[in-house]
Amino acid sequence: MIRPTPLFLVLVFLMAACKTLPAQWIVGHRGASFDAPENTVSAFRLAWDQGADAVEADFYLTSDDKIVCIHDADTERTTGVKHVVAQTPLETLRTLDAGSWKDERWRGEPVPTFEEVLAAIPDNKGFVIELKIGPEIVPVLEAEIKRLNAPRDRLIFISFKADTIAACKRAFPNMRAHWLTSFKQHAVTGEWQPTASEIARTVKECHADGVGMKGNREVIDREFIERLRHEGCGEFHVWTVDSPDDARYFKQLGAAAITTNRPQYIRETLDGQPAGTDDS
Repeated sequence: MIRPTPLFLVLVFLMAACKTLPAQWIVGHRGASFDAPENTVSAFRLAWDQGADAVEADFYLTSDDKIVCIHDADTERTTGVKHVVAQTPLETLRTLDAGSWKDERWRGEPVPTFEEVLAAIPDNKGFVIELKIGPEIVPVLEAEIKRLNAPRDRLIFISFKADTIAACKRAFPNMRAHWLTSFKQHAVTGEWQPTASEIARTVKECHADGVGMKGNREVIDREFIERLRHEGCGEFHVWTVDSPDDARYFKQLGAAAITTNRPQYIRETLDGQPAGTDDS
């Protein structure tokens, strides 16, 4: 029998002592986007069928200040027609086909609004809202959340923009928010940036509740997570994890959530069921 180490017990205590996301959320990245067109209502609904605990969706403002769900700043990759989202009214965006690029069976999927995505979230599921632009989106989002009476305990904001996260925390001090970061390796020194201390400092400065990190195993190890927590960042999630080995690794490190394009595949892995061949 393998006995838990004192370090493991300390980490478990720290995780239990702080307010965190529901343990080990499996988050559908732009929905079940391995199988369905990303950031569409069909992709989000499929994520629920695949056992996701939450979905992550990306949001921009249109030229007429409507919030729409799309990852890129323009529509070309997912619709075949190029419109810059910020320069285009909702009425025009709604004429686009955001599904058939993935497969003909998805033809006719529209670019959804925030309201439509929210309506597709079941009562017992979470909604991870990635804001792709600056703080200007926050007042519009605040008005929508109030108008729609959104379930605030099941929403979490994420963004690569620290000023956007800071604005979210000012508008919604009791709602969770994670600052996002990836990693770059210095060409000369080989050091990875940002460091755990730098991440913790940014999290503190923007009043985030934690950090969402690109799931890079060259960077994120137990020592890295210990440093994060020592510096005051007690909660983290990782993206985008489609490998069973990676999912197990980050689960063992205590990730609050694992974001994946393949919710069912990763769910089966972490639940100890056969996940098939690791062909990610």
